[in-house]
Amino acid sequence: TRNAILNTEARTVEAEVLSRRCVIMRLADFSYEEYQKALRQSAGAVVIILPKNMSAVPQDIVQQFMELEPEMLATETIVPVYFAMEDDELLSIYTQTLTSSSSQGSLSAAEVLLHTATANGFQMVTSGAQSKAISDWAITSLEGRLAGVGGEDLPTIVVVAHYDSFGVAPWLSYGADSNGSGVSMLLELARLFSKLYTYKRTHAGYNLLFFVSGGGKFNYQGTKRWLEDNLDHTDSSLLQDNVAFVLCLDTLGNGDSLHLHVSKPPKEATPQYSLLKELEMVVASQYPEVKFSMVHKKINLADDMLAWEHERFGIRRLPAFTLSHLPSHRLAQRSSIMDVRPHVDVKKLNRNTKVVAEALARVIYNLTEKGAPGDLQIFTEQMVQEEQLSAVVDWLTAQPRAAQLVDKDSSVVSTLEYHLGHYLKDVKRHYVKADKRDPEFVFYDQLKQTMNAYRVKPAIFDLLLALCIAAYLGMMYLAIQV
Repeated sequence: TRNAILNTEARTVEAEVLSRRCVIMRLADFSYEEYQKALRQSAGAVVIILPKNMSAVPQDIVQQFMELEPEMLATETIVPVYFAMEDDELLSIYTQTLTSSSSQGSLSAAEVLLHTATANGFQMVTSGAQSKAISDWAITSLEGRLAGVGGEDLPTIVVVAHYDSFGVAPWLSYGADSNGSGVSMLLELARLFSKLYTYKRTHAGYNLLFFVSGGGKFNYQGTKRWLEDNLDHTDSSLLQDNVAFVLCLDTLGNGDSLHLHVSKPPKEATPQYSLLKELEMVVASQYPEVKFSMVHKKINLADDMLAWEHERFGIRRLPAFTLSHLPSHRLAQRSSIMDVRPHVDVKKLNRNTKVVAEALARVIYNLTEKGAPGDLQIFTEQMVQEEQLSAVVDWLTAQPRAAQLVDKDSSVVSTLEYHLGHYLKDVKRHYVKADKRDPEFVFYDQLKQTMNAYRVKPAIFDLLLALCIAAYLGMMYLAIQV
């Protein structure tokens, strides 16, 4: 909805009449049927109260809401929908409103009239302007590289992760697992390989290109523009020469499974096939508790949204795949406000980072052909720093990262740029803005509002009070006349 103005009386869904009322509901009692009931009755607004501690919410309620979020986003409505964090005052308002709304259905007409006249109500009011489109909003992406040694036409491995989050409420979208875990892993890989590339003995014959993309939740707009800039608008780019493969990291902070999503199964004797086999070997030899599989899904250009980030590269005929602990792109946790910090298990993220680092190192140094055993560990437990991974995830989930909130001056962008610059060379920014004639995305302002609740008596109370005063004055007049 683009309507953000509110000045109406509060009710809960238990009330029979919701028209032009502000309907308040708690997450624990939320259902799509009740939400639709409020919309059908042309409610003035809907306020959904979320608990302060999201990690304490029962998993079945979390899963149910995750599955409902896409339906809420797909439903166009003129009714403004607000999300608010629960506190004592808001809970008190909800409890009093619930009592008032629930009692009306079981009372007689006279009792309802008396209750309506004497009960306290709440008038919910927001101030501010209507939402309007933001022009010239720039989505920022970042790249950095580690140059290989041994020649000019060296193969290039590209590691990609998008940093933005998504959910039904942008200001509550923290994207812990999707894709804070992917960004955390990318930064750790950059740190590990920058150390190896520092020493002449371990400086490999591969260029490593790291790309932190913006607009990932909006059909990978940052990646699309980056590819256009490198393939269409320049003559010198690592993406134009000898790309071994592109590895996209997406949602890797939990689970005991790893899935390599591909648009086209890799052929034997190719670098892509080598990475597939090295991942299988590392998992089987060092982490047998992990289930590894390849998931093949063709790119469907008829869909409005691409399934995974590697499909952006596949469209431009670059060999690419996405590694994730999710078996399907359709799973709800990829785009949910329920994806908060407790959804990332740092120990499993650390393990998955080691799997990827070991597999990449085996490809880069051609260890299998050199006869190195599968259980050989290039990176010790001390080299892959769990504390570093945890700190990055903590930082990323400390602020919402919806694309509408992260502009080019955001601390998210500047901090990512600082960390990349600490490990990589030639770190630079890339910007993408929506086409003014045929925009692929449009962002709106007024994503956060202050709502005031005023304790009020209903209009019928004023009417009854006026009648009582009139009756009293009439009796006094008659008494004086007598």
